[in-house]
Amino acid sequence: MNDHSQPFTDQEREGLYRAIFERRDVRSQFLPDPVPPEVLGRLLTAAHHAPSVGFMQPWDFLVIDSVEVRKSVLALFDRENEKAAENYSGDRQDQYRNLKLQGILESPINLCITCDRSRGGPNVLGRNSIVETDLFSTCLAVQNLWLAARAEGIGVGWVSILDQEDLARALGLPDHVYPLAYLCIGYVSEFLDQPELQAKGWRSRLPLAELVHRNGWGKFIDESDELSPWLKPL
Repeated sequence: MNDHSQPFTDQEREGLYRAIFERRDVRSQFLPDPVPPEVLGRLLTAAHHAPSVGFMQPWDFLVIDSVEVRKSVLALFDRENEKAAENYSGDRQDQYRNLKLQGILESPINLCITCDRSRGGPNVLGRNSIVETDLFSTCLAVQNLWLAARAEGIGVGWVSILDQEDLARALGLPDHVYPLAYLCIGYVSEFLDQPELQAKGWRSRLPLAELVHRNGWGKFIDESDELSPWLKPL
């Protein structure tokens, strides 16, 4: 039996950080190769072991390999993506339209991670003040799955340009179940060196030193702070 009180080895720790730093939102690099059931099972198990407030475990996992279902979701994406493009004008709109923002049909598996907003009953320990903790908890399940997928050499892409009510109807979800994350999953030809939106000039990573405050908002870490050297870009 493993002694879970033991610290990670250097190699284990480096593996965790590698998964974090090399995780990508994949859209364009999916391969048609199937994901073996034992690998998908490990990913779902990792997601299911996410922390949740009051141990409510509000998530469910809809595995979608039907081309028909995925085509219906793609139609929802296309409609919402056209609306989103109208938020921009000129060169920025052209740049937006040239971005690949989904891999719904290219990936062999789609996965919708939902949040059952009634799970645990009306009174969940720790949820009294912040009702949205069920949604926050489900996001942690998404992150667990995403990091485990990177460790398995599998790409994940989050399709967020979807009307959630339309998506819920397309997937036959009950009223109390919210479709939190629609994910494309599959092996990839490569993991990009940097996030795709950064590589294509849409946005850059913000400097960490400008986002860390000490003991109150706006009290930024200055060069004299012992933490300062550790907030430099990698």
